[in-house]
Amino acid sequence: MRYDFDRVIERRNTDSSKWDSVKTLFGSEDVLPLWVADMDFPSPAPVVEAIAKRVQHPVYGYTRVPAGLIEAVVQRLDRRFGWKVDPSWIIFTPDVVSAVNAAVRAFTNPGGKVIVQSPAYPPFWSSVSNNRASSVVNELKLVNGRYEIDFDALERDFQDPAVQAMILCSPHNPVGRVWTPEELTKIGELALRAKVPVISDEIHCELVYKGHRHYPFASLSEELQMNSVTCIAPSKTFNLAGLHAAVTIIPNETLRAKFNEARAGIMGGVGLFGYVAMEAAFRYGDEWLEQAIEYIEGNRDFAIKYFQENIPAIVPIKPEGTYLMWLDCRNLGLNPTELRSFFNSKAKVGLNDGPSFGPGGEGFQRMNLGCPRSILEEALKRIENAVKTL
Repeated sequence: MRYDFDRVIERRNTDSSKWDSVKTLFGSEDVLPLWVADMDFPSPAPVVEAIAKRVQHPVYGYTRVPAGLIEAVVQRLDRRFGWKVDPSWIIFTPDVVSAVNAAVRAFTNPGGKVIVQSPAYPPFWSSVSNNRASSVVNELKLVNGRYEIDFDALERDFQDPAVQAMILCSPHNPVGRVWTPEELTKIGELALRAKVPVISDEIHCELVYKGHRHYPFASLSEELQMNSVTCIAPSKTFNLAGLHAAVTIIPNETLRAKFNEARAGIMGGVGLFGYVAMEAAFRYGDEWLEQAIEYIEGNRDFAIKYFQENIPAIVPIKPEGTYLMWLDCRNLGLNPTELRSFFNSKAKVGLNDGPSFGPGGEGFQRMNLGCPRSILEEALKRIENAVKTL
């Protein structure tokens, strides 16, 4: 079927974090929210139908992991990435953030250190501090409009004997890089040499644009596979974040036992409708996904052209994956407080504030492209008009 991604769906008064929190977060009801990473598109029809069918059974009791879902995960990873996963490696978790927290807890001692590549998804920083460890910042380098890994600095970071884990974001949020096999292998080799496990957040792995390909970190070699924890979910790919359903894959039996010990009694499993939605998405969501990526890629190109032609003072970093765009606003000449106020109060567009992503985030903002083009265009016009007042 053909999906209509131009259709604007009213999300206000649905207890949407994105739409119903704008006054609390940005100070005004008339702020247009392009911040938190969920899409304004309806989820795939097969997912909606599968949930509706299950709703008809009126008993919503405790639920075990469906055998068909395990099969769907294994088959999807093989079909999409050529990664052959043993069912025994799979652990279902409510979300990727809780899985990353559990992994940090499992592999670090109080006072230990975790490498984080900055700017980075804000919960990475808290996942380290939550578990009484400290972050080692490996800041990415912006080179000719594209972010690169500072491997010399990363090698020095791994030489610190207090480093006990690394959090990898692949594809990277917020800078939009889809790491190459060579880059991932180099990271993996440094981690192996230091005997440090890699916790790989690959939640955006299926949201990749033409000319790029996602490679699961663990799929690149047997050695990397045995030194990895991979976190995936249908939440970003199929817009299911509110259903709290994710997958953690740990091939190494020792690492898996430590992970399960760390999460015991603290982290529950996935809810009934999360299981149903995940299986339907993984089995029958490809038609929707292909159309969604094509549409969002159009949004990306539309936004880049609009900035270049109408708001050249703001430089968008072209994402290779994810539906998020990292905006370089340093040419506006505003300090962090002024920049935040500029978008919230003058432009009336709610974005994610760059400093919340850690070192390297100053002067930047993150924009969500997962919306009808009319909403994106309205946001860009608001920003353009506000910039003219500076």
